[in-house]
Amino acid sequence: MIRPAILAAAVVATAASARAEDRSVLVNCKAMVERASTDAHAASEAELTRCRQVIREWALRDARMTVDEEGKSLR
Repeated sequence: MIRPAILAAAVVATAASARAEDRSVLVNCKAMVERASTDAHAASEAELTRCRQVIREWALRDARMTVDEEGKSLR
């Protein structure tokens, strides 16, 4: 019972810190999740949860953007 509570607290704490990450964090997280799909011991569950959250937030952010990082129109 205590272990799920600790894991939930860790997820909340890392999700709050994953808000304004730069693209290098996204690239690293994608690589970590990909490695974890082939190797079960590549990363801890907390790290994977944090990376999945970073990837989700970047996907949402990119979907809302009307211009790219250089100011060129995406649509």
